[in-house]
Amino acid sequence: MWKYIIRRLLLLIPVMLGVTIVVFSIMYLVPGDPAVAILGTEAEPEALEALRIKLNLDKPYLVRLGIYLYQVFLRFDLGESYLTGNGVMQDLMMRFPYTLTLDLACIFISLLGIPLGVYAATHQNKTGDYIAIVTSLIGVSIPGFWLALMLVLLFANTLRILPAYGVGGFQFWILPILASSLFGIGMLARQTRSSMLEVINSDYIVMARSKGLSERKVIYKHALPNALIPVITIIGTSFGALLGGNVLTETIFTIPGIGNYMVKAVNNRDYPCVQGSVLMLSLAFSIIMIITDLALAYTDPRIKAQFIHVEKKRGGNHDQ
Repeated sequence: MWKYIIRRLLLLIPVMLGVTIVVFSIMYLVPGDPAVAILGTEAEPEALEALRIKLNLDKPYLVRLGIYLYQVFLRFDLGESYLTGNGVMQDLMMRFPYTLTLDLACIFISLLGIPLGVYAATHQNKTGDYIAIVTSLIGVSIPGFWLALMLVLLFANTLRILPAYGVGGFQFWILPILASSLFGIGMLARQTRSSMLEVINSDYIVMARSKGLSERKVIYKHALPNALIPVITIIGTSFGALLGGNVLTETIFTIPGIGNYMVKAVNNRDYPCVQGSVLMLSLAFSIIMIITDLALAYTDPRIKAQFIHVEKKRGGNHDQ
C-alpha cells in the first residue's frame, strides 16, 4: 500500500508540470499587454519598455517558460501580483481557508443525498421513492449561480433575515452553502439509489435474508457498504470539482476565496495571480483524488485483496 501511495505522489510531478505549461501557454497567448494594464494607456513608452524588461515580457516564449518553471518547481515561488506587488503564494494561503471552509461545508451537506438514496431504493416505486427522484432531479438541474441569485433575492432582499454578501458569523455562510450543496445532494441521491438497487438484488443479499437477518441489518451491514463503493468516487470528484466550481458562488457572495481572487485577476489581466490560482486548485484536486483512491482501496475488498496478493507474490519471489 505504501508503494502505491508513493507512486501516486510521484505522478503528481508530471501532472503539475503539464498543468503549469498549459496554463502558462494560455496566458502567453491571451491578447493584451500586461505592462499597459499595469501602467495605463497614457504611460510613457520608455516606462512601458522598462516594465516589460523587469517582468521578462520582452523575452521569447521558451525563455519565459523556462524561467517560470524554475521559479515554481525549484524555488516554490508563484511570483508577484502585477497590480499589488504582493506575493501570489501569500495571497493564496490567506484565501485558501475560505475556499476550503465553503467546500467542506458543501460536501458535508451533500452527504444528505446518501440516506435519501437509501430510502428511495428501499421504497422503490412508492411515494417516498418518487419524491426522492424528483428532489434529486431538481438538485442536478438547477444551475448553482441562478439558485444563488434567487436565494439572495428571497432571504436577503425580501425577507431580510440573512446577509447577501461578505464573511463573518455563521449566518454569512448559509446562503452560499445552500446554493452549492443542492447539486451534490441530488447527484449523491441518484448514485446511491442506483447502487443500492443493484446491490439489493444480488445473490448474497438474498442469502442474508434467507438466514433470518433483520431487514435493517441486511441493508446497513451488507448492502450499504458495497453500494458506497462508487459513491465514494463521486464524493471525491465532487469535492475536487467544488474547488474550482465555487468560483461563481464566491463572486456572487463576495467571499474572499481563491475563486473570487482568480476572477478579479482575470479581469485585471494579472497573469501571475491567474496562473498561481490554477496551480493551487490543480494541486488540491490531485491530492483529493489520491485520498479518494486510498479510501476506495480501503473500502473495496477486491482492491484490498489485489494489494495483498501482489505483496505476497513479491515476497515469494524474494524468498526464491
